[in-house]
Amino acid sequence: MVAPRILLVVGGGIAAYKACELVRLLVQRGHEVRVVATEHALAFVSPLALQAVSGSPVRHELLSATAESEISHIELADWAEVFLVAPATANALAKLAHGIADDLFSTVALATRAPLVVAPAMNVNMYRHPATQANLDVLAKRGAQIVGPSAGELACGWVGEGRLIELDVIASALEARVTEPTLRGEVVLVDAGPTAEPIDPVRVITNRSSGKMGFALAEEARRQGARVRLIHARVSEPPPFGVERVEAKTASAMRDAVLEAMPAADEACRARAKRD
Repeated sequence: MVAPRILLVVGGGIAAYKACELVRLLVQRGHEVRVVATEHALAFVSPLALQAVSGSPVRHELLSATAESEISHIELADWAEVFLVAPATANALAKLAHGIADDLFSTVALATRAPLVVAPAMNVNMYRHPATQANLDVLAKRGAQIVGPSAGELACGWVGEGRLIELDVIASALEARVTEPTLRGEVVLVDAGPTAEPIDPVRVITNRSSGKMGFALAEEARRQGARVRLIHARVSEPPPFGVERVEAKTASAMRDAVLEAMPAADEACRARAKRD
């Protein structure tokens, strides 16, 4: 596969400090990278540093006296083979979902025909807000690749979803985004996560499953063009976007949900922990 040209948009969150390392990784993997930084991103990362690792000037102004001879937002939109937003803040997601075009990044987003990959990163409460979740759903239904976020301790001190996912995961996801879908038209059934069997009103018997393997299988199947039905128990990781989800907390509930969904499925992926 020829490495696609990547237009990286750096959003204005604390995770913007990782942008230089992301650019370096992409260049190492053979990509040509150009960078558009939002105004707030430049408070976290230097345009000179981004230019040094990418080898191209960093764009951040919609109306630039030095770039408008080429109508910069159209030139960038036509150049890009993948449109990557990382970190994608709540504000950036809202602009993408609603077609707002009030700066260079959002104007290029409307003009480009390149596939969209977004890596969300923000405070956990901002991520869980219904508006943000709705915006992510809109983007996923339009075909955007949603990569992450991961969960853990955040820069603001909160713990939960909202951390920028690992950079190598972003790189692999955007490269896969431009491959030909092999499961288009297929229906894939995936189950994931630990069931919990109540033994009294307070206690349950469960296991240490995280659901990560099942979520990864569901995300990959969706990326390959399949319609995915994900049946999962209660998990700490955010489930992938763009899949049909059914929550099943107990083993019997999961069994019933799987059996109900099985007749319509072309393939089933059942993640199980390895036994010693």
